[in-house]
Amino acid sequence: MKASAVLTALLLALPATALAEPEAQPAASLPVLNIEPDAISVMGVSSGGYMATQLAVAWPARFSGLAVFAAGPWGCARGTLSLALTQCMQTRLGPPDLNVLQQRHTDYLHDERVGDPGDLARQRVYLWHGGQDDTVDPQLGALLAEQYRTWLDDPESQLKEVTSPRAAHGWPVSASSAAVDCSQGGSPHLLDCDMDGAGQALQWIYANDLQPPTGDERGMLMPFDQAPFYDGRRLAETGYVYVPKACEEGAPCALTVALHGCAMSAEQVGETFVRESGLNAWAAANRIVVLYPQAEPSLPNPKACWDWWGYDESSWQRDPIYDTRQGHQVQAIKAMVDHLAGT
Repeated sequence: MKASAVLTALLLALPATALAEPEAQPAASLPVLNIEPDAISVMGVSSGGYMATQLAVAWPARFSGLAVFAAGPWGCARGTLSLALTQCMQTRLGPPDLNVLQQRHTDYLHDERVGDPGDLARQRVYLWHGGQDDTVDPQLGALLAEQYRTWLDDPESQLKEVTSPRAAHGWPVSASSAAVDCSQGGSPHLLDCDMDGAGQALQWIYANDLQPPTGDERGMLMPFDQAPFYDGRRLAETGYVYVPKACEEGAPCALTVALHGCAMSAEQVGETFVRESGLNAWAAANRIVVLYPQAEPSLPNPKACWDWWGYDESSWQRDPIYDTRQGHQVQAIKAMVDHLAGT
């Protein structure tokens, strides 16, 4: 394989055609809000989808809902870059063996590195993949669905799997001036597929108990300082949180964590993802706080991917535990959620 092709695969996203610097703003502290403990979910796209699943499996008692866009099964890379490239993005070595991944989960469970299977079995799960995705093979999304079917109490009522046949790699939206052609993809990886992916995911996670946005709702997107939640490695200095006005005033609110994909961080595309994903409109209409943590580009991770293959763990670890409760980024995001919820 040519070096350029390996790099492209590693980034888990097509190279950005243009970089946008986020507008400099003072980052305040992350607020403490009245978050309903049973209404917390996590979602992500591409590397963010892999990370979202890692969080949902590590802390299923905390995350009652999961949405994954354009990513594959939990544990897929098993701490090995070569597997990430050849089995978890493309499948040149064949698809990952779900029995092997289940044994990984069983071993983690024995060591208390993931959550209780009973809590995992109660999650509501939404999975989306583009049929023309040439970054993460669509069959990997199908394997994630198959994996979750073995974990859920009632897959027919708890799991929704959606494939958009003409869609490329990214996050589908119905209306955004920043979106790119649905079948072509590319930066900023918001796909003009005439599909409200954010709305579909939230409605499924919260059992269709949501009101469609009217445009009259109010809320604020705020930068916050991520430093208190991390030791400074691999995360950006600033994250974002969207707070509906009612939540700011103390009303009980739900919370969803939204994780960008590679080449989608604020350092790379400005505030495009945190403003244009479609999540904020639904959040304002339904008292849902949206937390947007931010990874940062680095030498081992030039496109600011979330850690789903072990780049952020100690180099001396034979088996990096990035996909467990002890994973550096898993712990950081969980700490943000706990702070927001006042726990």
